[in-house]
Amino acid sequence: MAVAQGARVILFGPAAELGEPAEGVEIVDAPVSIAKAADPASAARTTPEASIVQAARAVADGRAQALVCAGGTGAALAAGAFNIKRARGIYRPALAIPLPVPDRPVTLLDVGANAEARREHLVQFAFMGAALSRTVLGVQRPRVGLLSNGEEPGRGSALVVDVHAELLERARAGLDAFEFVGNVEGTDLVGGRADVVVTDGFTGNIALKLMEGVSQTMLGAIKQAALSSARAKLGGMLLRGALGTFRREIDPEAHGGAYLLGLRRLGVVPHGRFKRSGFAQAILRADRGAREDVVGQTLRALEQAGALRQPPVSAQAVSLRHTG
Repeated sequence: MAVAQGARVILFGPAAELGEPAEGVEIVDAPVSIAKAADPASAARTTPEASIVQAARAVADGRAQALVCAGGTGAALAAGAFNIKRARGIYRPALAIPLPVPDRPVTLLDVGANAEARREHLVQFAFMGAALSRTVLGVQRPRVGLLSNGEEPGRGSALVVDVHAELLERARAGLDAFEFVGNVEGTDLVGGRADVVVTDGFTGNIALKLMEGVSQTMLGAIKQAALSSARAKLGGMLLRGALGTFRREIDPEAHGGAYLLGLRRLGVVPHGRFKRSGFAQAILRADRGAREDVVGQTLRALEQAGALRQPPVSAQAVSLRHTG
């Protein structure tokens, strides 16, 4: 689906199954889905009638300001990259999500856009996450950590060691965009040591789903305990308000999914297993992000920090000759 001006929603999908549209919703009949395609990139290129491709094209053409994908992440990434396209200076798009941690908003990225990444990708993710944390969550100087299996600079894969070295070098040179706190471990995701945690999409996706699974299991266990006896039910009634607030804070659906950063327009990717409340929150997140110009603010922050990819020297020379 795509979010247009005035919180209007353009819903792309099988019209026969969607019924009558609610007020503010326009339905575009698009029954073809590539959500489960074995090769999402190829499917996005060769299936222009697919619902996600049509939605991405509506955003690219300016008919809508943000993309919300209720299907496969791979299809959303491919359709967004081919139609909305990467923003200038971005190596790779990344999925960034504010984790459902009570009182401690922590942005984790990448959580699924890139199963493999290079040093320059993760370095740029650090700046992207810091910019998002500052513009959306209001953290003035975010603390950025690199997810590893130990706090020591030499711990982790060769990639993590290289990224750590570059971020440390930038920090020593007077980095203003964020404070680099070094390597962080899995426990630090919810421990408050960092405001932004950077990793590759493979590791980040596993970490995210583990956290969400634990939170859902915890909620189920609390509910079961509260109904286990008459005394427990009485205690549950007394704690209903506080427990309700806690449940909303750690419920993944309450936060609407991940921001798809690095494209020329904003994307939001909720989990496919979300119910209607989660998808509603995703639409609200996309609408709010478009109105607050999250994409523009993030790119300006990256430019000010000198974190955008520079064109090759040969390309710069050609540009100078053409403008001279």
